Amino acid sequence: MLSRDLEMARKSYKAKDVDASKKAHDALMSHSEESHQKAGEFLKSIVFGGMDGIVTTFAVVAGATGGGFGVDVILVLGFSNIFADALSMGIGDALSTKAENEYILNERSREKWEFDNNKAGEIKEMVEIYVNKFNMTLEDAELIVNTYAKYDKEFIDLMVYQELGLNVPDPDDNPFYDGLVTFLSFLFFGAFPLLAYVIFAQNPSFSQADCFLIACIITTIMFFVLGVIKTNFTAQSWYEGGAEVTLMGVTSAASAYGIGAFVEFVFVLLGTQTGHSNNCNNATM
Repeated sequence: MLSRDLEMARKSYKAKDVDASKKAHDALMSHSEESHQKAGEFLKSIVFGGMDGIVTTFAVVAGATGGGFGVDVILVLGFSNIFADALSMGIGDALSTKAENEYILNERSREKWEFDNNKAGEIKEMVEIYVNKFNMTLEDAELIVNTYAKYDKEFIDLMVYQELGLNVPDPDDNPFYDGLVTFLSFLFFGAFPLLAYVIFAQNPSFSQADCFLIACIITTIMFFVLGVIKTNFTAQSWYEGGAEVTLMGVTSAASAYGIGAFVEFVFVLLGTQTGHSNNCNNATM
């Protein structure tokens, strides 16, 4: 299968195994094209939605805990935040990608018009780019560009990339798929910081401090898991990817807790009672 052969190629690259790489690419040659796995295509949305989901939800938990609010407040704010922000993130991802694609396609239309009306001029411009940018000889640049120019669609796409630095989106690309993946990823990963409160909230043996500690542990684990998921489609080792995302996530989460604690400190100085609860099932609003 294509996905199995691609996975073999990726593993051989990570291991720097030349023989295994050759075998993988021999197998890939039997396929019509070397395409990415669908999960890999949505990697940005998975990591973007997941990371933001964990950090944002934990920020609510940490901020409310640092501010001295009870479990009821934490759960209400947490769950309402998950769905509202997930929807906002998903729609935002879809619309921003759609706008970017429309801009690129508009630029491609302009390049196509210029190509249709001044083909010789566009070929000359591309030759100059290859000579100046890639230090090619004039003869080699003319050979490459003139050969490419025989295929109108591919040449226009190349013009867009080399002249403007833009990658023309595939006609089958649907930005709302990216938005859906961001939405679902945000929901899935964003729910984990609240699990400690959902599971242990009714158990009098666990104080609110215990619930928060468990939430911190779960959140840290999920940061690491998200980083490991990312490494399935990159050259990073699993522990490097996990540590990278964990470090960034924990830093953001700690900042949120610090802000909440600072707000509580200010309230105390002003003589304002924010309301503390002694255990998970004795919450205040």
